[in-house]
Amino acid sequence: MMQLNRSRPKRNIQVGVLLQKEISELLLRKIKDPRLEMITITGVEVSPDLKLARVYFTRFGAPSGIQQGLEGLQSASGFIKRELGMRMKLRYVPELEFVHDTSFEYGDRIESLLKELFPAKEPIES
Repeated sequence: MMQLNRSRPKRNIQVGVLLQKEISELLLRKIKDPRLEMITITGVEVSPDLKLARVYFTRFGAPSGIQQGLEGLQSASGFIKRELGMRMKLRYVPELEFVHDTSFEYGDRIESLLKELFPAKEPIES
């Protein structure tokens, strides 16, 4: 699960946001792998030395597709890294590590528990 670390230097945050934007753009426009349909990049954390980027993703739809999505991202990582090298003005393009972001499932679980505890009252018809 992606966690915000407020102690990260501003440069790391800026690079992470830029990586997220560029990878999302590549998935949308350049990569045509069917395993990557419905994949959303939810965040990127970059190491202090900018050599590793942990890319968080989620896939909407069937839970079984998460592993396929991960395999598709790993398969496309060389292409993604090469494209990032051409698009971004970085001295070194970080290694990409893809991680499933479980925060959406966690949020859904909490929402369902709250609905069980506090069921919605039916609206009064007039």
